[in-house]
Amino acid sequence: MANLNFPVLDLDKILSQAQLPALPQSAIRLLELSQDPKNGPPEFALAIETDPGLAGQVLRFVNSSYFGFAKEISSVRLAITLVGIRTIKNFVLWSAVFSLMPNPKCGPFELKNLWQDSLRRALFARSVGRLLGMSDADELFSAGLLQDMAVPVLAKEAPEAYAKLLEARQRGPVRLSELEQHLFGWTHARAGCILARHWNLPDSIADLIDNHLEIDRLVEDPTAAPCEMAVASSALLPSTRDRRWNECPRLEKCYQQATGGQAPALGELLAQIDAEFAEFAPLLKVSTAVKTLGEAYQEVTAAAG
Repeated sequence: MANLNFPVLDLDKILSQAQLPALPQSAIRLLELSQDPKNGPPEFALAIETDPGLAGQVLRFVNSSYFGFAKEISSVRLAITLVGIRTIKNFVLWSAVFSLMPNPKCGPFELKNLWQDSLRRALFARSVGRLLGMSDADELFSAGLLQDMAVPVLAKEAPEAYAKLLEARQRGPVRLSELEQHLFGWTHARAGCILARHWNLPDSIADLIDNHLEIDRLVEDPTAAPCEMAVASSALLPSTRDRRWNECPRLEKCYQQATGGQAPALGELLAQIDAEFAEFAPLLKVSTAVKTLGEAYQEVTAAAG
């Protein structure tokens, strides 16, 4: 474990001092509407259409390759009817969270890299969920996308500590969460869960964020909690800044255990994720990663061979 020396950080104190911004009113309104099961596409469409920028985002999302509709959808109400209220609500929520994240000057941290990593993990979690037989994997996408959302908040509030942690993470094979747990007794997964509940995100998403580092527990019975398994597996993907993908063998094993060997090879799945990333990234204004997952996987397999 890295030799780092600084005081133990109190997570509750950090987050209470963070002065977290509120969700946009449009997102809050959708959360309110979702509390009443009698509300349907007309009510949700009206709330979205009052914000022209949000309405445009929703239509771009529904017309993206994520869904692959043959004809362009030009009505928010029709979009909600076709893809479902929960899918649109999740999209609005993680778009809102994206807009709230700080971009602290903290060692090697760069927000653009975090969102590149997060989008790849979201796509991977959704794909694994579908391979495990889940017809609706949108919450896996949301949890995969938001699993590390606490990192920029923590880096902003404790820049000296997190600069050292992030530099140590880059130098060696130790995960950021392992450093956090060793030094503080908590991880950014716990912090992310607290943030999710602060913003009244669905409990299911908050729980997936909270458990996204529990891969060692989950692999003991890979079929017991498939949603958690899909998101936790995605956390083993490399960061765009990693020189080496140290956890590739571990992910390969977890992927095989989770799918029972009845799924495309990991390399094939990663190529699919790269293609989806290229199509989806512009929708969220995420820049292109320097190294694709396929390239990182080829480097590992070439070194092993």
